Amino acid sequence: MQAKAEHFQERQLEIDGWQVRLTSYRVGHKFVCQADNVSPGACLARFASASPEEAESQALSKARHLLSKTKRHEV
Repeated sequence: MQAKAEHFQERQLEIDGWQVRLTSYRVGHKFVCQADNVSPGACLARFASASPEEAESQALSKARHLLSKTKRHEV
């Protein structure tokens, strides 16, 4: 039997000057949240938890940590 993703949501926000897309959905009894850096769309973090708030909180925390260490170069 294959699990089906439900309650799919996507939103964008800014973290330390970087555009981040949060994608959230439910698979079975777990809620999944993935954070990616909109362009080029590389996954920064993906967490699964029993609640959507917990999964999102963990994904945002990890994304914030990774982006705070990223150096920007002026072009």
